[in-house]
Amino acid sequence: MSENCDKNLETIQNQENNDEKINDNDQECKSDEFYEHAKKYWAKIPATVDGMLGGFGFISDTDIKGSRLFLKSLFNLNNGPDRDRALDCGAGIGRITKHLLAPIFKKVDMVEQNPNFIKNSLNYIGKYEHKIGEKFVAGLQEFVPKDQYYDVIWCQWVLGHLKDEHLHQFLTLCQSGLKKNGVIVIKENVTSSDQVEMDTEDSSVTRPHSLLVKIFEESNLQILKDVKQTNFPKGLYGVHMFALKSKTVKSEVNLHEKLNQLNVND
Repeated sequence: MSENCDKNLETIQNQENNDEKINDNDQECKSDEFYEHAKKYWAKIPATVDGMLGGFGFISDTDIKGSRLFLKSLFNLNNGPDRDRALDCGAGIGRITKHLLAPIFKKVDMVEQNPNFIKNSLNYIGKYEHKIGEKFVAGLQEFVPKDQYYDVIWCQWVLGHLKDEHLHQFLTLCQSGLKKNGVIVIKENVTSSDQVEMDTEDSSVTRPHSLLVKIFEESNLQILKDVKQTNFPKGLYGVHMFALKSKTVKSEVNLHEKLNQLNVND
């Protein structure tokens, strides 16, 4: 009787393991579809400022002005960042690089998943092209910044294209990519409700402020500043600018342990 029970138990356990593998595969497929759909969407978008801003190119000057004031306030902090090297994440054709980062930093690197945008950035950036360092063609879900390399990592209107688990992973990697006193700046839409809103057209999500704060805390980040962008037209999402840095200085061993847990070295 006990032998039959053991066999039955083994059969159930094997079935549960198979179910878990199927669920894992389903999640991977959904994740791949999420990113592939976004990639196809942006492949159809013109390499213009209006294209980068979803038809709202007219807000660019107001946006840059707000970002410039925010960035300058960070330099005035005790132990604020230096002005040596910045990283523009989801750079597109280089709108933020050209108008915000390149006039301030000695060098600016760009990471963008659309090769056509990177190609067109050369002409768009124009007189600041000599300040451009490296241009990486990669999605943020797969990008790994160099260790202790950047004074500011600027992420704007791009993190909605990352699933939560990859956002945690990206923020952890960004912390390793910061120099001493370096900061991560995130400028994103936030929902007015407490709900995540999905855009199936471009395969992105807009998170509520509370969820972003929760993700930052779970990623071992402290908020140095949290400022709402002003003077945008009514009817648009609210936009917040966050300046973030690690709560604690991680040892190299602890950092590698964290990255291994996130499976970023696989």
